[in-house]
Parts: sequence; C-alpha cells; structure tokens
Amino acid sequence: MKLLTDEELKQALDKHIFHLISETADELGLECYVIGGYVRDLFLERPSNDIDVVVIGSGILLASEVQKKLGKRAHLSVFKNFGTAQIKIRGEKGQGEIEIEFVGARKESYSHDSRKPVVEDGTIEDDQNRRDFTINAMALCLNKDRFGELVDPFDGLYDLEDGIIATPLDPDITFSDDPLRMMRCIRFATQLNFYIEDETFDALERNKERIKIISGERIAEELNKIILSPIPSKGFIDLERCGLLEIIFPELYALQGIETRNGRAHKDNFYHTLEVLDNVAKATGVTGVAGVQEYRSADERWPDEKDRVLWLRWAALLHDIGKPKSKKWDNTLGWTFHNHNYIGEKMVPQIFRRMKLPMNEKMKYVEKLVGLHMRPIAIADDEVTDSAVRRLLFEAGDDIDDLMLLCNADITSKNEERKRQFRRNFELVEEKLVAIEEKDRIRNMKFAVDGEEIMQMFNLQPSREVGILKNAMKEAILDGVIPNEHDACVEFLNSIHNS
Repeated sequence: MKLLTDEELKQALDKHIFHLISETADELGLECYVIGGYVRDLFLERPSNDIDVVVIGSGILLASEVQKKLGKRAHLSVFKNFGTAQIKIRGEKGQGEIEIEFVGARKESYSHDSRKPVVEDGTIEDDQNRRDFTINAMALCLNKDRFGELVDPFDGLYDLEDGIIATPLDPDITFSDDPLRMMRCIRFATQLNFYIEDETFDALERNKERIKIISGERIAEELNKIILSPIPSKGFIDLERCGLLEIIFPELYALQGIETRNGRAHKDNFYHTLEVLDNVAKATGVTGVAGVQEYRSADERWPDEKDRVLWLRWAALLHDIGKPKSKKWDNTLGWTFHNHNYIGEKMVPQIFRRMKLPMNEKMKYVEKLVGLHMRPIAIADDEVTDSAVRRLLFEAGDDIDDLMLLCNADITSKNEERKRQFRRNFELVEEKLVAIEEKDRIRNMKFAVDGEEIMQMFNLQPSREVGILKNAMKEAILDGVIPNEHDACVEFLNSIHNS
C-alpha cells in the first residue's frame, strides 16, 4: 500500500465529481465526507467506481442538487425509508459506470434478535463509530476549506499498513449487533490477505451462534467473495478455527479429521479440498482460465467469465463432499470412499437449496463436475482407450475443459513419482480428447437416428423397448463399433431388433 501525503490525497480527489459535490455541499451549508471502501482502496491503489458519501444533514438533499448539476448522464434513485440516495453516472468512453451513495450521518442501536438498527441522526464521529472495521471507517472531507483532510479516529491507516482487520469499538458489540460482520471480517482478511487482530478473532468465536439470525442469501454472498479470493483456503480455515464453518457449512466441516486403523490412515479431506480449491484458484482468474484450452467453445451460460470461474471453484470446494457418507474400512484395501462422487453429486442440490444458491444451470454445472470428477483420473490410472475418452467427452460436453482442470487440481499426492505418473497419463488423456473430438465431434453429439424414427422403423409405441434400442445404438457409437451416420445406425438397429 502507499501512504499518501496530504497533497497526494487532494490530488487523488482531484476529479470533477468530487469538486462538484464539494461545491454543492458548501452552497447548501452541509458538511460531507467520502468514507469507507473508496478511501481504503485509494491507499491500496485499487480502482473503485463505488463511492460512499456521508453528509451531516440530508444526504437526499445533497444528492438531488448534485444530480441536477450533472444533468441527463446521471440517474438519481431516492430511498426515503432509509434516508439514502444513489446517483449512477454513465462512464465516459472506455470507463465504467460510477455509483455514488449519499447518506446522512447516523448513530445506530440494535435489538438482540435483529440486525436492523434503530437509526438516529448523528455526527461524523457517530457514523464512524458504527462502521465495521477500522480500515473502513476512514473518511476524507470534501468541503472546500478542508478538502482531502483525512479523519481517522481509529488509526485505520496504521491497520491498513500493518495488514490488520480490527473493529473500531468493542468487537463483541460490533459482531453481536450485526452478525453478518463476522462473515465480512473473514472475507476482508481473505481478499486482502490480512491478519485478524487477536481480540477481534476471539470475539468471532464468542459470537458465532449469532450467525444463525443471518439469511442464507447474505451468507452465500460473503462465501462467494471468499471463494473468488486469490487464496480462498485462508477464509475457510479462519471459518473453521472460529467455529462458524460448522454452523453455516456442516457438510464441509464434516470433511476434517484423520482416522487411523491398523496403522493405516486416510488423508484429511478438509485440507485436501482446500488445496484443490487453491490449485483451481491459481489456474483461474476473474478474466479467464489457464488450462486445457484447445477445445473450449463459447458458452452462453457464462456471459461473464467471472461467473463461470465462481462455479468452477464451487465444484472444487464440493468435489469430495460425499466422502464422509461413503467412508468405509476394508481389511484388505484399508479406508475406501467408493462412489463418493455420485453421493456428492446428489448432495449438491441439497446444499444449494439450503444456502439459497441458484437452483438453475449453474447448480447443474457444479453437480455434473462433482459427479464426473473421478472419471478422468480413472482413465489416466488405466489404459487410455478411445472408448473411455469418447464416453467422457459425451457426458462432459462443453464442460470437458473445466472438468480436466478440476481433475488436474485434484492431484495432490505427496508421492512425487505418483504425481509425475498422473501428470504424464493426464497429458495422454488430453491429447486423446483433442484428437477424438476433432475426428468424431462427440461433445453434445446428436445421434443420427432419434427415438421418433426408431418407433416408426419398428412400429413401436413409446416404451422400454425404444429406450433399449436407442441405448444400444449410443453404446455402439461410443465404443466405435459404428459411425454416427444414418445408414450405419439404421443397419445396426435392424440387426439387433431382428436378432
């Protein structure tokens, strides 16, 4: 981070919009500040188009007057019940939209069973007291005579410099008043790779049960931000250490631990899962994925690449979620987790529903990757046959490259020779995937003869027999017995129907 001088702070605010707000506030006789994340990100040298302005007085009045001066390129939304207003300003060419939230300074008090505060008008000090963390409580004055002056009563600047997450006031009160701040605490520490101050972390442990009053949607929003962080494992380890994980994500919590019998132990599947998640995070970013690219095609499910990366990382987080339910001891084999991928696949919709995550094609994508994640490994561990690769391509479809990336990330063996062997076999699988797709176009393949034609050919009604014939044709195509061509399929169907 950069410690900005007073002059540099003024220069950082030397933008038309801040001078306009300053001029308008002075005309109205209102004291105003830019506060929170925008100020924090100035010091972290992170670009931001989201600006929070706190006004000692009416935020709605200031926003309305600023919008009048901006004219048609600015849209004003007023939320009278909350005493806030928002201006959205269309960006210049090549620049994003700017959002400015105006709110009157306030002080808050809470009841024990709700995170909705009782709000009263307040001073800038009152407003900073109610902020979640010291690094988010810093404010820069926008009035002309104090333009760019930093107001930092809790030494947030020093915490920013030292990489510390701490609350402005008593953390027990901060977290008990609004338990979502516990998730935000861990999220900020993960995103910024900061350390949670000891007393603040202890308060997370003491107040963990309060998280139960927070909705699944709000918790999922914070989890998504943790998952999209550069090293997401940091957040999940903190969630486990403070006791929140067992409450909000019991299935993931159940993965932890090592059991030993007859001197044979299995790995800790919680830490293995986090290693896989970090491996996927290293291979992905919010703008794209590094990995098997040769057969990626455009996919209308993901108009925003960041969205695809999020759900790929969710698949990494859930890939072994079925292991606790499938764990068994075998006197010959030791610990086994047979069919954990299929058990995990069935658990995905239950987890998504409880967490209020989308029950649509995004859930189905995660479900598919969890169900298929053992297939490439099984192929790589055995002889890499054309038939096995065809089936993998057919079942994975457009998600084959993401599946391969996940499976590569899943190779976490501490045995370097075994790891090298897996890598070599994976290269063979990847080469065959590309070659077979180029030759046979298996992905999302439509069969040359469909169920309707099969019924016409043999004068059948919809029945089990139609399904048996169709499946036999599919198996013959995937095994390479016949090509996916109309005449060859008709001849094959006639031969098995008449036999």
